[in-house]
Amino acid sequence: MALPGTWARGWAAAAKIAQRRRHAEGARGSSSRAPPSSRAALYVHWPYCEKRCSYCNFNKYVPRGVDEAAMRSCLVTEAQTLLRLSGVRRVESVFFGGGTPSLASPSTVAAVLEAVDQAAHLPADSEVTLEANPTSPSGARLAAFGAAGVNRLSIGLQSLDDTELQLLGRTHSARDALQTLAEARRLFPGRVSVDLMLGLPAQQVGPWLGQLRMLLGCCDDHLSLYQLTLERGTALFTQVQRGTLPAPDPELAAEMYQEGRAVLREAGFRQYEVSNFARNGALSTHNWTYWQCGQYVGIGPGAHGRFVPQGAGGHTREARIQTLEPDNWMKEVMLFGHGTRRRVPLGQLELLEEVLAMGLRTDVGITHQHWQQFEPQLSLRDVFGASQEVKALLAQGLLLLDHRGLRCSWEGLAVLDSLLLTLLPRLQEAWQQRTPSPVQGG
Repeated sequence: MALPGTWARGWAAAAKIAQRRRHAEGARGSSSRAPPSSRAALYVHWPYCEKRCSYCNFNKYVPRGVDEAAMRSCLVTEAQTLLRLSGVRRVESVFFGGGTPSLASPSTVAAVLEAVDQAAHLPADSEVTLEANPTSPSGARLAAFGAAGVNRLSIGLQSLDDTELQLLGRTHSARDALQTLAEARRLFPGRVSVDLMLGLPAQQVGPWLGQLRMLLGCCDDHLSLYQLTLERGTALFTQVQRGTLPAPDPELAAEMYQEGRAVLREAGFRQYEVSNFARNGALSTHNWTYWQCGQYVGIGPGAHGRFVPQGAGGHTREARIQTLEPDNWMKEVMLFGHGTRRRVPLGQLELLEEVLAMGLRTDVGITHQHWQQFEPQLSLRDVFGASQEVKALLAQGLLLLDHRGLRCSWEGLAVLDSLLLTLLPRLQEAWQQRTPSPVQGG
């Protein structure tokens, strides 16, 4: 992690790299839109944190020191290798997640973006998001990330209650969160997202709604609501298991979610996905790729990806997972050019199950045209139209199946998991009864 004395040099280096990208974009001119098989999003995992939060089971590490030059070199190498293997010619968005990627140097971000632009094409107006904790970036540091090519921030506020923040093991206060948010909005107007958690132990609906309303007075145009999940192996899980903390109340959490989404709708936010809300068109391009089952390439320790390795002669979409532990991952990248630990080819039914489960998370759902891109023989009506169980869900107003496609209603979006218990078995049954299709893969 960069020391404060190196920030100015890092900023200058990042700005130079970003300027080279802009010059290359101008010389390249406006490229025609690549076909879906040649487009992808890119996820970059920075695995390091200052502290492990009490609820977190993500692939992250709290090291004594980080060889950032080595990490930067390996991220660049793996990006180049996997983009070549994928045959991707256009990267439509980049997301730096973690961990706490705002602890990385802006020059590392700039170097990765330049490598992506050289290996494929990263248009100058592509969405480039950086996750940030309210304690890690100063205003000058946020500006340096902007100079490096970042144009959107995702800030993990999680709560505006200091007691809750301490419970979660966060290193920032509510005051820190609001100050960081104000500075981020000044530097990235209209392109700042914030996270708010619900369903914490002993949390009550009224005070939580008060936090949400306070946040609405100072937030930007994108907000995510996430319910706490107690993950085995975390400090919070252990405290609840031992009885030192009360277990979260699922009914209260459901009430918070329902009340919260109603408050956001009244404030002009569109719930465009189960957990995500936007106004003024500020949807996350990167996450939309996930929900539409587009290709994405994951680089960095423990990163996930889904793409067809066309550059290596492949024709079937693969689920890929990179080696988890950073030092081992770096050794593999230096030896082989990438640290892919596992590759799983996805069968056509598996892919359709993802299309269904991911697409129904959005308010658009699955259009007939979108479904036909993955399955030209079996239409949505073929699969779901004759099912009595599905007809019951339609009659209850939880689902809609019409000329547009299949989607959840406002009420249905809140109970999507229960709807999938009906829809996924129906898809599997229809697939078994189908006339075999010659079209395979992703």
